[in-house]
Amino acid sequence: MDRGMIFLRSALFNLYFFLLTFILGLGGLFVRAFAPARALGYAQVWARLVLRGLRAICGIYPVVSGAEHLPVSGPILVASQHQSAYDTLVWLTLLSRPTYVMKRELAKIPLFGPLTPLAGMILVDRAGGAAALRSLMSETRRAAAEGRQIIIFPEGTRTLPGERRALQPGVAAMAAAVKLPVVPVATDSGLRWGKNAFFKRPGPIHLAICPPLSAGMTREGLLSGIQAAWDAQPLPYPPA
Repeated sequence: MDRGMIFLRSALFNLYFFLLTFILGLGGLFVRAFAPARALGYAQVWARLVLRGLRAICGIYPVVSGAEHLPVSGPILVASQHQSAYDTLVWLTLLSRPTYVMKRELAKIPLFGPLTPLAGMILVDRAGGAAALRSLMSETRRAAAEGRQIIIFPEGTRTLPGERRALQPGVAAMAAAVKLPVVPVATDSGLRWGKNAFFKRPGPIHLAICPPLSAGMTREGLLSGIQAAWDAQPLPYPPA
């Protein structure tokens, strides 16, 4: 597909995304006031509509391998690579009761931000030091007790396809706190929807779900195990 068509499709999707988010954000005011228990389901509807629009307009769609490593229900920790805003949407459509570990500032986004704590997301103050770590452990235990699937991005920020970054130790502390296995997930989402990128390039986004790692591993062993699982996947694929 030529660059001009990709530009037009990207512009149309961006318009669709912002209009959809604004309209559903207004509807979120009703959810917050009268049906806070529906906040997660409401967010999942939003994510499904966004990704359906992405597929229809830009020709971007997921290809998932290793889905058998995820439980149908019940708590688990998912340690995913993070290359794109796509990664923060797709798990809302793939898991029954997802909970993201996310920076607290995102809760301040107008309309949708205040829904995040109601939806059970784990909000982290990155500058909070020991108090933030205690809060993370408490919220992790709460989410696990609720049977939630917890998604964390151990790289700490979006990275480029093929880029390696030292993993943050929070995932190891979480695994130790709740004695849950950790499922590494590799992706090449940045090839289609890059970091802060306007252009959305058509083709598949691969999600390679790896076998779970034991919660009983040492911190160093778990972090190196996550990285090794990612590295063992044939990603990133070259863009079409």
